[in-house]
Amino acid sequence: MAYEPESVWEFSTARNVTFGLGAADELDDVVEEYDAESILVVTDAGVMEAGVVDDVTDALDPDGVTVFDDVEPDPSLEVFEAARDAAAAADPDVVVGVGGGSSMDVAKTTGVVHEHGGEILDYVAPPTGDGRPVPGPGVPTVCLPTTAGTGSETSPVTVISLPDEDLKVGISSRHQRPNVALVDPGLTVSLPPGPTASSGMDALCHAIEAYVTRRYDAKPAPESRADRPDYNGRSPITDLFAEKAIENIGDGLRNAVNNGEDLEARRKMSLGSLTAGIAFTNAGLGVTHAIAMAAGAIHHTPHGVTIALTLPEVMRFNAPSAFERYAEIAELLGEDTSGMSRVEAAEAAATAVERLAADVGIAGGLSTLDVSEDDVEHVAERASTLQRLLAGNPRRVDQDDLEGIIRRSL
Repeated sequence: MAYEPESVWEFSTARNVTFGLGAADELDDVVEEYDAESILVVTDAGVMEAGVVDDVTDALDPDGVTVFDDVEPDPSLEVFEAARDAAAAADPDVVVGVGGGSSMDVAKTTGVVHEHGGEILDYVAPPTGDGRPVPGPGVPTVCLPTTAGTGSETSPVTVISLPDEDLKVGISSRHQRPNVALVDPGLTVSLPPGPTASSGMDALCHAIEAYVTRRYDAKPAPESRADRPDYNGRSPITDLFAEKAIENIGDGLRNAVNNGEDLEARRKMSLGSLTAGIAFTNAGLGVTHAIAMAAGAIHHTPHGVTIALTLPEVMRFNAPSAFERYAEIAELLGEDTSGMSRVEAAEAAATAVERLAADVGIAGGLSTLDVSEDDVEHVAERASTLQRLLAGNPRRVDQDDLEGIIRRSL
């Protein structure tokens, strides 16, 4: 059968995005729109102790609010199951995720599983799970990010850790996109410098990988609309979101880290994270995220820091397949590439990312996370299985290539 390329692209995001200082204050209006009497709030202990949940739910009837605050970083299957059980007890009309990507991921899957039943792993792809498709919309879900990095407030994907198996798996379904994203930069002001830096570098990588991933029409056509992957390749519209994200994060991250109360910097970072999330959840990601997912599963390395320490070498590896794109990234990050060859301009982009990471306190290589030469083959082998991420990488990559990238990132 002759190869048939894709000829159309799709674009999806949260059904409603509300952005700006004070957006979180509209949660009560959103709850009223859904005529909800029972609300399950999914969050973590740190966000709870900081008073953020009390602030955003202040206008709600306390008798109708149940809080599940046992989310942890890189949430395990047990956390997802505990949240599912909390939903079974509360029978919510709306699920609200307040926090970083972990809390929002747990909230999204909780809404789906509470509506349709079954075990969490039923919806995870084989061989780990049963690969059952999500049959339809879940309980309406509202996400309020307290970090600027993950883009989970617009994403159809959730990530589940299986620490006993050194594995991370996911559930991907358009029915997991939140109904409403309330993106309020004010919720990120209390985020300490370290998490601000690491989540910001994660957002930057989302935008860069979305900008250089393969075009939609450089992929094979699906057999049907239902078979088209969520990561369906970059398109003119994802490029617009990615470009704006790179520009905002390049402008805002240093100030957001160094002065957390700089509301303009926080606004740029929240907008950058949001637009990067919109871009990558349609276009796709690449090698950087595959390596970070593998390293995180095996060594429990912090995701955003792993991303920051790996991204420059991935950019250098990919450059021969996307010189012009990386040259444009350099310009978006404020580099003057006039007079440079395309090779030099692409290198300027990688160097700009390294410098930004160092300026916000992330430097030294993967060896600072206790990843050593002895780990290279194992991490590369695990990364090579993540074809959902690697499929859109602009340059073909194999096990040896992955080992080389990881080794140069040590």
